[in-house]
Amino acid sequence: MGRHLPPFAAVKAFEAAARHKSFKHAAEELCLSPSAVSHQIRALEKYLDTALFERSGNRMDLTLTGRAYAGKLTGLLDLLDDSTRSVRDAGERNLRVLCTPGFAARWLVPRLHRLDFGDRIRLRVSTGAPDIDFSSNDSDVVIQWRDTHHPGVHTEPLMTSSRYPVIRPDLMERENIRSPRDLLRMRLMYDETDDSWGEWFAAAGLGAPDLPPGPTFPNCELATTAAEQGHGVAMAFDAMVQGTLAAGRLVRLFDTNTIPGVIYSVACAETRADDPMIRSFRDWLFEEIRRSQAATAPMSAAQ
Repeated sequence: MGRHLPPFAAVKAFEAAARHKSFKHAAEELCLSPSAVSHQIRALEKYLDTALFERSGNRMDLTLTGRAYAGKLTGLLDLLDDSTRSVRDAGERNLRVLCTPGFAARWLVPRLHRLDFGDRIRLRVSTGAPDIDFSSNDSDVVIQWRDTHHPGVHTEPLMTSSRYPVIRPDLMERENIRSPRDLLRMRLMYDETDDSWGEWFAAAGLGAPDLPPGPTFPNCELATTAAEQGHGVAMAFDAMVQGTLAAGRLVRLFDTNTIPGVIYSVACAETRADDPMIRSFRDWLFEEIRRSQAATAPMSAAQ
């Protein structure tokens, strides 16, 4: 069945008049005369076979039907405007991405050269959890911690990972680390956001031992960086340190993992979930995740 759509010019005139509560102001916005706006609205009322305004002398008030219809039209026209801008400007605008320092440094930046429009990525890094309010965060896409859902925000789980201890190679040799129990005499790096040492020791068969003292960091990235500098042992997310391990700056300790869980998700405003540039970036992210999983599969099987 074909769509039964009202005359678009009449819809624009009515929505503007209802929003401004004035034919005059609607006419100024649309570059029409007030009489032309009135004519368009009468044409729409005839098409709908219902009154949208109550007319009393020079006074014009929306009917209940007109008020409900106007509310829906404003949202639809805003969405049409946003979608049109996205298509029209896709070849020239930047994609503004907001993420955590760890995600930017260890995962996103090393891969941007494989993104076709990577030179148009405007990367913004949050010192804490990224702001998910798209009306004020000056971003198109947010890579947020975990996969918390928010009203008006389209969220997709992006990255799942387990954790395990990591250490600088020279420190491992110097301290002669040979078993999980050896870590109980080491300086451990703790993460106040989501510390997993207790879970890991339990999985390694040590129950719930008294953990040695060590510094507590606001997030796992700072704890991992401290381990990279040789200050102790950190619990790292496998998905985030594969490049660091491959470069030899850290080594993994033992085969024990924590239970995998979602650590990052990709979010955008619901009204922009089908924006071509956002969709292309989102597809690229998931393709890079698949690439990383394929690259590490033989290593995991060997362990």
